[in-house]
Amino acid sequence: MRRSLIDILDLSIDELNELMDVAVDIADNPNKYNDSCKGKILATLFFEPSTRTRFSFEAAMYELGGQVIGFSDAKNSSVSKGESIADTAKTISCYADIIAMRHPLAGAPLVAAQSASVPVINAGDGGHCHPTQTLADLLTIRREKGGFDNLVVGFCGDLKYGRTVHSLITALARYKGIKIVLISPEELKLPFYVKRELDLKGVSYRETNDLENALGELDILYMTRVQKERFASIEEYERLKDCYILNEQKMKFAKPDTCILHPLPRVNEISVAIDNDPRACYFKQVLNGKYMRMALILKLLSEDKPVDQLDYLSRCEKVEIKGAVCSNPKCITQTEQELGQSFKLVDKEYNIHRCVYCEKKVR
Repeated sequence: MRRSLIDILDLSIDELNELMDVAVDIADNPNKYNDSCKGKILATLFFEPSTRTRFSFEAAMYELGGQVIGFSDAKNSSVSKGESIADTAKTISCYADIIAMRHPLAGAPLVAAQSASVPVINAGDGGHCHPTQTLADLLTIRREKGGFDNLVVGFCGDLKYGRTVHSLITALARYKGIKIVLISPEELKLPFYVKRELDLKGVSYRETNDLENALGELDILYMTRVQKERFASIEEYERLKDCYILNEQKMKFAKPDTCILHPLPRVNEISVAIDNDPRACYFKQVLNGKYMRMALILKLLSEDKPVDQLDYLSRCEKVEIKGAVCSNPKCITQTEQELGQSFKLVDKEYNIHRCVYCEKKVR
């Protein structure tokens, strides 16, 4: 088993800083890295639609001198015939040196990493997390703000299903003096388990449904799309899809140096008129994402010593709960062949246990 990236917490603060330093050097000296991955192959296994993330990984590997294989539609793989994620990972390990996987079910990249003999990068698993988007976000914030300490960061829109939101909040919670403002309708509030992590770390946060009143205090505004693909009810999506739209009128409430981020794609939650505002940084995020994925690929391929267990699992205090079953229909345990139920104790005070793969509360 090789080191993988499943969750942003798999990387220490020092490692994040190292990756950002390398990414900046890549941006400043691209020719220096032209042959860094010569002879290496990246496999992109995208079971869910993607533009930026897939192309970003592919461009990253090509610019490092490597090659890319893979697919952008599960229908083009043996999964459509019933092959398990575990078997797919074992097979692709025979052809590639590193794997980037996106999947609609939470926990799928973790299952792949447990079976693969090469590093696996989580490129987004359902509504769970998206660590490489967080790498892009962090580099953008550092380049725009010079650092992370004492920032006021607002997250607006779909905070319930937004995997990019969950990952970035988790990452920012490790920095000093961070304050978080959660802006959403009641139906799309941040999941309890993420808020509980903030409580345990002593991070200051508040919840509101008023974007205009919150804008004036924000150093960073992280807008998100209301994700149609995450809703079980099309009626609920239609009711909530236009709950927040950032336009020129609302931007008058923001500070002169507020940084506007968005993981993209956008639908209509940010007016195209904002693109010309110097505070709009979402297309800078796209480019920074490529640099950070280049740095990450270099890091994981250079760490060629086998590890005893995945970083993500090493942080879990796994427990046996007789008869317990994860009830999340979007969890990989619902479909993966013979994958046993696995739970972790996340809160001793309240005796809260969650599924290792999707974070669904068990009891």
